[in-house]
Amino acid sequence: MSESKKSDLVLNSDGSLYHINLSPGDLAETIILVGDPGRVKLVSSFFDDIELEKHNREVHTITGSYKGKRMSVVSTGMGTDNIEIVINEIDALFNIDLETKKVKPHHTSLNLIRIGTSGGLKSDIPVKESFLMSEYSIGLDGLAYFYKDESNIIDRNMTQYFIDYMNWDSDLPKPYAIKGSDYLLRTIGYDWRKGITLTAPGFYAPQGRELRLKLKDPTIIDRAQGFSYKNDSITNFEMETSALYFLSSMLGHNAITVCAIIANRITKEFDPDYKSSMQLLVKEVIVRLSKV
Repeated sequence: MSESKKSDLVLNSDGSLYHINLSPGDLAETIILVGDPGRVKLVSSFFDDIELEKHNREVHTITGSYKGKRMSVVSTGMGTDNIEIVINEIDALFNIDLETKKVKPHHTSLNLIRIGTSGGLKSDIPVKESFLMSEYSIGLDGLAYFYKDESNIIDRNMTQYFIDYMNWDSDLPKPYAIKGSDYLLRTIGYDWRKGITLTAPGFYAPQGRELRLKLKDPTIIDRAQGFSYKNDSITNFEMETSALYFLSSMLGHNAITVCAIIANRITKEFDPDYKSSMQLLVKEVIVRLSKV
């Protein structure tokens, strides 16, 4: 990073990264990501010990260990915009010298596992103790196209197939399809249901919800429900995974998302006791990560 671009990597007065307020050594190489800062304590409650806890804005970080495996949990807040900030700064902690602001000669690859909640888009997806791993994500947010060489990472065939199938409105951001980490799919999600996740740039209109404002296209959910590509179908909506997969792939990290399905948009079911499902999912993810 040249001297003229010091403003590209902003540090706090103590040398920590501006948004996440973390310094080199604060994070483990295995990192659990959650959207809700309040969920960080739930994750860390399963750790055997805690070595560090830091807060800044919606970013809450705890680093500890489980069964001898060092791991961290970091909250990102909601949406692909927050994911973009957090993933870039986490990568910088490991792969940029924060004093010289130069890329380190030796790359450190991280394992990033997002645990979230989601709504199912298939009638056969239950809402009680139901876990779904995102094999692919299709981003409706357009983030990938702000980066150079994005076409090396994006699944261009799947992207175009989705655009054609959905008769995608050119006034909306161009979608992009991206696959999660094969390594984590195999080692963490070996027995969980897998599918294609739609990552929306919002909770209401982008996911087909209507309050006072009318939807420009009220048929998105109906059309998405019928989409399939190479025996994979769209199974759920959420708001972070496409950015996580894209940035992690571009930066040389492994990333995967697993969600507790707490509602079904097709059957109109909702799990009022979803917190117990989250506890089960969090514990299982931590146990599986301890063996990776």
